[in-house]
Amino acid sequence: MIDSLHKVRYPDKPPSEPPKPVLGGKPKQGPDPSLGLWLTHDPAIYQDEASGYYYIYGTGAVCQKSKDLVHWEMVGKVVDKPPAEASAWTGSKDIWAPDIVKVGEEYRLYCSNSKFGVQQSCIFLAVADNPEGPFRPEGCVLKTSDALPVNAIDANIITDVKTGEMYMVYGSFWGGCHIILLDKETGMAAEEGIGTQLACRPKWLSTAVEGPYMVYNQETGYYYLFVSYGSLKTDYQVRVGRSRTVKGPFLDCHGRALTDLTDEDNSIGLLLFGGYHWNDGTEYMAPGHNSVLHDKDGSWYLVCHIREKNFRNKPEPSTMQVRKIFWTEDGWPLLSPEPYSGEVEQDIPMDELYGLYERIDFVPSLPQGIQTAVPMKLGRSGYYECCSIQGTWTYDGNVLSIAYGPHRERAYVTAVWDHEKDQPTVALTGMSGKGVQFWAKRAGDL
Repeated sequence: MIDSLHKVRYPDKPPSEPPKPVLGGKPKQGPDPSLGLWLTHDPAIYQDEASGYYYIYGTGAVCQKSKDLVHWEMVGKVVDKPPAEASAWTGSKDIWAPDIVKVGEEYRLYCSNSKFGVQQSCIFLAVADNPEGPFRPEGCVLKTSDALPVNAIDANIITDVKTGEMYMVYGSFWGGCHIILLDKETGMAAEEGIGTQLACRPKWLSTAVEGPYMVYNQETGYYYLFVSYGSLKTDYQVRVGRSRTVKGPFLDCHGRALTDLTDEDNSIGLLLFGGYHWNDGTEYMAPGHNSVLHDKDGSWYLVCHIREKNFRNKPEPSTMQVRKIFWTEDGWPLLSPEPYSGEVEQDIPMDELYGLYERIDFVPSLPQGIQTAVPMKLGRSGYYECCSIQGTWTYDGNVLSIAYGPHRERAYVTAVWDHEKDQPTVALTGMSGKGVQFWAKRAGDL
């Protein structure tokens, strides 16, 4: 048990965001620093050792940078337009969902060029000698049409830790997400065809899986494939599977493959989080198209776009959230219940844990709705309560164990900034034995 005199290091209050923009009318031309993180979409995170900055690259080829993942400043548009070969193929000059990798001294940005809702798409490569560009378009890595069962968008680059071979993960609707070998020297495709399928969804679910992002965790020995389910609609959500090899198969915590189309209840793939609502503050929906950062200090972060709740079929601007990742003892990622504000991992005294909480469980459903907080209590003498559930809890360092009936749960304890109540608090992130992720945060005294 940690001494009750131990001082908890809570994060400082994060900067305020500008007012939410109203969509409609004449669209804004180019990056607008006055918007802050509003209209950030499909953010890819990158840490540049040379400059010390963190960078995000989003749809529109818009780049922002930060020294701390909390305060961001606009860099601007880093790719002027797609190469002529790409725009001639797609009939579009739009640039979506860039992903960056550094090879030697060259920064490579893999960009999507397409029109919404079509398979006549292209992933092209642009290069620069620094992460702020300008990036020079080099040519098309992959082109697709209605003749192929895939869509060439949403590129992500991963290197096989055993062979050193470089791959591009890509894809979305129709045929799902695939992986294809790259030529490490040129950055272009090194094999014919569309590669190997990694994830797909049933037709009755719009075949809607996109935004694949793969990382390797050396401590667990697994590759993790993060994907977004849903059609950029209100039920957009983040799922994950893992594999010992870069080409899969990628399985969830119940051993089911992300390519299994017999998903009758939308339960395949570990649900990290979807739309949510604490008792106070903004209701959020549709988090997705995430990227993942393994910081040089060993910390892990997930970055995604998200929108405020809007079930009226009206346009809703996206913004960006950064959340710290924790890892379960058996190697599954957990997300912080609150967006990152500079919190640090630390042992928190038990006296700080007693109290009334709000709890959110991310249970797969059809459709994937917004998960609403329910009351929870961590009482003295190890008493646990959540609605009508009664049980016990114990605490060791920064890991809390909960038991009720036949159920067992483990959760990490962290000190966060409560964005809804605008104050610091203690929060929990954990997973049940059934593979359901949950969040909780302290809301008041007993």
